Amino acid sequence: MEIINIRKNKKPDNVADNPGLLPYGSNVGAPSISIENVDGWKASKLQKVNHQFKSKFEEMKKDYDLLMEEFLWNEMIYNSKFTFEPVVGEIYHLYYGNDESVFLSLIGPNEWNKKYVGSFKLNSDNKWLKI
Repeated sequence: MEIINIRKNKKPDNVADNPGLLPYGSNVGAPSISIENVDGWKASKLQKVNHQFKSKFEEMKKDYDLLMEEFLWNEMIYNSKFTFEPVVGEIYHLYYGNDESVFLSLIGPNEWNKKYVGSFKLNSDNKWLKI
């Protein structure tokens, strides 16, 4: 039986075919390849990206709060009592009645002695905007 030498044509680990073409040194005297410590870089980038996330979150939270406020005002007005068809672009006033029900009126707060809630304008999207 013949034993085949697998390492017959293989060179030692520290010898390359074309050492001048390698981007790193291939002989024993070449400078060692060491891994850089990137912990400082990671920490600074993480801090920056976390700041961006926090800023975006705060912006979205502010937008959400404004949206919810608009929603609640619109819900209150659309559920209030009124006997006229509001005109887009006109200003209307919201009041509490004697029975604590909410009603919409054309009469301004300085012309009437009712519990005033706020003034609103109907926009072209049929959304009430607080003035």
